[in-house]
Amino acid sequence: MTTVTRARKHNVSAGTWSPSEVMLGRSDLTEVANHPFGENVFSGEIQKQRLSKDTLQKLQNTLAAGEALDPTLADEVAQAMKEWALERGATHFTHVFQPLTGLTAEKHDSFFEPDREGGALAGFSGKELIQGEPDASSFPTGGIRATFEARGYTAWDPTSPAFILENPNGALLCIPTAFAS
Repeated sequence: MTTVTRARKHNVSAGTWSPSEVMLGRSDLTEVANHPFGENVFSGEIQKQRLSKDTLQKLQNTLAAGEALDPTLADEVAQAMKEWALERGATHFTHVFQPLTGLTAEKHDSFFEPDREGGALAGFSGKELIQGEPDASSFPTGGIRATFEARGYTAWDPTSPAFILENPNGALLCIPTAFAS
């Protein structure tokens, strides 16, 4: 291993946290085992682990041909993505997009819906994965219209992998999308 100066080692150490805001310790990022890059990405490798071979092949063929996504295929991908996200602590999902403001925008939705017994059920369908409907009234020129007139839609971009965003408030499944208003 390369010798690392004491100052450099201190600078590449990172504090870690948990959703309960309790400091878990410090990770030395000079150690290969502590490299967190890509661990929260629904990558091709994760898809191989989570999707059936048939579903993965159909998804890859759909992407290569640039065709519309089959709704039954989307349901299988959504189920795998939801289970992966829940295991990583996510309780909500968002369609992330970049309106013409130079910033990102997102609308958060919960995986959980109340059931009839006072509990909650986790759900996430292919329809919710493929398309979202954020309120476009807060975007440039959208504010001059009533909210119900300011329609906007997001469409999943399956060429960009979904990822988990962790912060002190919890974890969130981020789904890259294109936005149209």
